[in-house]
Amino acid sequence: MAYNNELANRVRERLAMEENIEVEEKKMFSGLSFLVNGKMCVNVSHDNLMCRYNAELEDEVSERKGFLPMTMKGKQLKGYCYVEPIGFQKPHDFEHWIQICLDYNPMAKAAKKKRK
Repeated sequence: MAYNNELANRVRERLAMEENIEVEEKKMFSGLSFLVNGKMCVNVSHDNLMCRYNAELEDEVSERKGFLPMTMKGKQLKGYCYVEPIGFQKPHDFEHWIQICLDYNPMAKAAKKKRK
C-alpha cells in the first residue's frame, strides 16, 4: 500500500484541529483512510486524495482543478473522487477538499460490519 506520508501527515494534522470527532486510521483503498466517527471520510492514495462528499455537489466538485472521477467496475461513483496534487497544493484548496468531506460525514452511512 503506497501512499504519500507527507500528505497523510497533512490530513492528520488538519483533522486534529477538529473538535468532537473521533479519527481512526485504516489501511484500505490502496492507501490510508481516515475514518471520522466510524465512517470513511478521506483517504490518501499514492499522491492523491480520495474524497467522500455529498453527491449533490457532483457538478460543482467535478469542475475543480485536480478532480478525477472515481470509477469501479466501469461505473462512476457519485460522491467519491480522487484529487491530484495540483488540486490541493494551495492551502485554501486543501481546506476545501477536507471541509467538504467533513461536512458530509455526519450524513454518510457507515459500512456494514462483517459478522465473524
